[in-house]
Amino acid sequence: MSEHHPPRRPRRETVTYASAHGARAVPGPAARRPVHPPARSEIDEQTTLGHTYVRSLMRSQLRAALTALGALALLVGSLPLLLALPAPEALVWGALGFGVYPVIWGIAHWYVRRAERNERDFTGLVER
Repeated sequence: MSEHHPPRRPRRETVTYASAHGARAVPGPAARRPVHPPARSEIDEQTTLGHTYVRSLMRSQLRAALTALGALALLVGSLPLLLALPAPEALVWGALGFGVYPVIWGIAHWYVRRAERNERDFTGLVER
């Protein structure tokens, strides 16, 4: 029984008007810059540079998460001190309801904005 192999796809080639008609392209300002492969291809091909790009994104996301976690731990860790103070019950409930939750919301809001900014910066780096 013979094995049937699908035909190989031809290698992709970028064709411009000038190269198709045999003319030489006029070098512009972009031609004077050193040619580097795009970061996206580095990531797709899992090269060392691509690994470094992804690691930097992961590090910045981890830094933001640990900062938010630390702020939340300080807030929650200080609650027993607040509850141990001799204060009227209404003041304690007011501090919990109107003091703690807005701070938690603020930490969460900061974290989401920071994570989105990290991803936007990474995408901008990769898309260049």
